Amino acid sequence: MNTYPLSVVYSRTQSQRFGRTEVIDNTRNPDFVRKFVLDFFFEEKQNLRFDVYNVDSRSCNISKHDFLGQTFCTLGEIIGSTGGRLERTLSGIPGKKCGVIIFAAEELSNCRDIATMQLCANKLDKKDFFGKSDPFLVFYRSNEDGTFTICHKTEVIKNTLNPVWQPFTIPVRALCNGDYDRSENILHNSVMHTNRDHDFIGEFTTSYRELSRGQNQFNVYEVRHNLEVVTLLSFKVESEYTFPTSLHYMSPYQMNAYAMALKAVGEIIQDYDSDKLFPAYGFGAKLPPDGKISHAFPLGGDGDNPNCVGIEGVLEAYFQSLRTVQLYGPTNFAPVINKVANCAAEITDGSQYFVLLMITDGVISDMVQTKEAVVNAASLPLSIIIVGVGPAEFDAMEELDGDEVRVSSRGRLAERDIVQFVPFRDYIDRSGNQVLSMARLAKDVLAEIPDQLLSFMRSRGIEPRPALSSSPLPELHRHI
Repeated sequence: MNTYPLSVVYSRTQSQRFGRTEVIDNTRNPDFVRKFVLDFFFEEKQNLRFDVYNVDSRSCNISKHDFLGQTFCTLGEIIGSTGGRLERTLSGIPGKKCGVIIFAAEELSNCRDIATMQLCANKLDKKDFFGKSDPFLVFYRSNEDGTFTICHKTEVIKNTLNPVWQPFTIPVRALCNGDYDRSENILHNSVMHTNRDHDFIGEFTTSYRELSRGQNQFNVYEVRHNLEVVTLLSFKVESEYTFPTSLHYMSPYQMNAYAMALKAVGEIIQDYDSDKLFPAYGFGAKLPPDGKISHAFPLGGDGDNPNCVGIEGVLEAYFQSLRTVQLYGPTNFAPVINKVANCAAEITDGSQYFVLLMITDGVISDMVQTKEAVVNAASLPLSIIIVGVGPAEFDAMEELDGDEVRVSSRGRLAERDIVQFVPFRDYIDRSGNQVLSMARLAKDVLAEIPDQLLSFMRSRGIEPRPALSSSPLPELHRHI
C-alpha cells in the first residue's frame, strides 16, 4: 500500500486546530518539514492532540482520508523531555499497532529577520538508465544536542542535472535560531520517481553566517566530487515587523495595563507613607549580564536599594526594567511575598503596616509555596493586593483571596484574610473613559485594607494611640 502521511495538531481541551503538516509522498517514516510555533506558558497545562492520516484523495476534508492513529500529550511534556525530544505511541485503531510519533521542540530566539536565497547545482549524478534526475535540496538545522532537524525543502526540478531552484524565504530563527555560527547540514537529494524512494546524491555543510555573505567563491559547495557542485546565487536578509501585542508594550499614546494599575492604586495609598519611598520588585525575568532568572529583582537595578521615590519613581523604574531585562516564566509569587514578609516580621509593634501590590498576567506556578507564604504572612502586619491583567483565567488568584474559604497550607489555616484579588479587565471602561475605571479599581482593591489592618491590631492587642499623639495612624509601607 502506498502511504502518504499527514499530521494534524489540535488543542485537546478546545479542539482548536493549530494546523496540519505537509503530505509526505509514499513513506511510512515521514520527516515533516512544517513547524508549529506555539506560545509556551510554564504555568499552564497546554494539552495537545496529534492525528495522523493517510491521504488517498484530493479532498480537503480530513474525514475523507484514512485515519492512522493519534496521541495526546502536553506542550510541557515535550519541552521538559530530554533534549526536547519526546516519543509517543499512536493508538486509536483497535487491534492494530499504529506506530510511533516523535516530537522535537526548541525555544525560539527573539530574532525577527527573514532570509531569501536562491541556489543552483551543476552536473548532478544520473539516477536512471536514461540519464534523468529530479533533484531538490533539503535543509537540516543542527540542534544543541548534536541532532539535526529538517527545516526546509526546495521544489523538485524535473528531468535535469543542472537545476536552478526558485528563490525561497525562511525565518532566520528556523535556520539557526539566531545563532549565526550554528552549522546547517544541507543534504542534497534526488526526488523519487513514481512509487519509488528518494535517492541520495550528496551533501555539504555551511552556516548561516557563511550564507549571509552572499554569492562568492566560498558559497560554491562540492556535494560528491569536483564535478558536482551547489552554488548560492543570491542571499538577502530583511526584518520582519509585527504589531505589538504584549501587555507590557509601551505605547507613546497611553499607559499599558501594568502602568495604569500601578498609578491607580499607588496614588491613593502613597498618602499613608510618610517618606514616599517604595521598594519595587519584578518577578519572572532573565537579568543582564548573564541571563540569570530571578523572581524577586529590584526594578531599579540596584540590589542594595530597591526603593523608588514616589509612584512616578516606581513607574520610571518599571519602564527602565523593560528595556534591560528579558521577561521570562514561570510566574512564581512566593519569593516576593517572602521578601516583603521578612521586612514586616521585623516590625510587629503596630507602628508600621505593609501593603504588597502584585500585578501579574499569568497563573501562579508555585501555588503550594505561595499558599505557605500567605499563611506565614497572615500573622504579620501585611496585606497583599493582586491585580490580574490580560485575558488569562485567574482561578488560583481567587483561591488566595480567601473571603469565604481561608487559605491553608500543610494543615494550617491562615490566621486572617490578607489577600485581595481583582481582574483588571473588569475595570476597563469601554467608553474609553479610563479615569472613572481606574478610580473604581483603586476603590475596590483598597476597600479591605482598613479591616485587615484592624484585624492585625486586634489580634496583637494593640490599641490606637491617643488622639494627641504625633502619629495617630500606623505608617503604611507599600511594596510593589
